[in-house]
Amino acid sequence: MNFIPYANEADVLTIGGLTIENRLDRITVSGDIDLTADQAGLAHARALHRLLGDVVKQLEAHKDLPQQLPPPAVETVDNPFA
Repeated sequence: MNFIPYANEADVLTIGGLTIENRLDRITVSGDIDLTADQAGLAHARALHRLLGDVVKQLEAHKDLPQQLPPPAVETVDNPFA
């Protein structure tokens, strides 16, 4: 998959135990990862490095970034299975 930061509300990328979710105004990273001193750890580190480099490029391309975005709106809904 070609994960382009801030391009849509649909892309999800997994690196090790991390889940990276694309949004139009934020990238959400959740989970955990061990960057072990082996080939697998190197592959994970390279993937994270590439992802964060792409995020920085996208952010630097916007000259009118706000100082800080408000937190995302959270809506509570009734449990449909209750």
